[in-house]
Amino acid sequence: MRLVLLGPPGAGKGTQAALLTERYRIAHLSTGDMLRAARAAKTPVGLRAAEIMDRGDLVPDAVMIEIISDRINEPDCANGFILDGFPRTIPQAEALEQLLADREIALDAVVRIVVDEAILLDRIVMRAESGEGRADDKAETLKNRLEVYRTQTAPLIDFYKSHGTLREVDGMQSIEDVAASMDEALRVEAT
Repeated sequence: MRLVLLGPPGAGKGTQAALLTERYRIAHLSTGDMLRAARAAKTPVGLRAAEIMDRGDLVPDAVMIEIISDRINEPDCANGFILDGFPRTIPQAEALEQLLADREIALDAVVRIVVDEAILLDRIVMRAESGEGRADDKAETLKNRLEVYRTQTAPLIDFYKSHGTLREVDGMQSIEDVAASMDEALRVEAT
């Protein structure tokens, strides 16, 4: 099973990816983790990415695709994978599509976690105040991240809808209920 998780920052993509990884025995591919691993392994592409990140620049799509290409060759991806944090733009989605087509594989589904942004902001603030959040769990930072999501990543919704791979789940439910909704969305895809 090959999946992409979509949703704004704080929607629960990482939480749901961890649960899906356990249930389906597939690899969770987080772009941040992949970049850090490529850098630590000192692969040629990892060294290029490290140089770019050290300058404070965003890693270009071509480098990200190369890192993903290397990563999905790993044995733990043989049963499939979940991409979390990639693609973020239409050009990235098109590059991913080409990468997979070159390997004669395709995405099984793109699951969008739908959340109310106002409630999401409250969630993030509470998470930060409890000490359980990420370093960037600040209201102003989240507002900026949500704006970037709306302008750059949200267009992927229509892109994947037009490809017939988009599934949506209500991310405002409990973690367990979102997981059950994910399973149902994936069962629908499998039939």
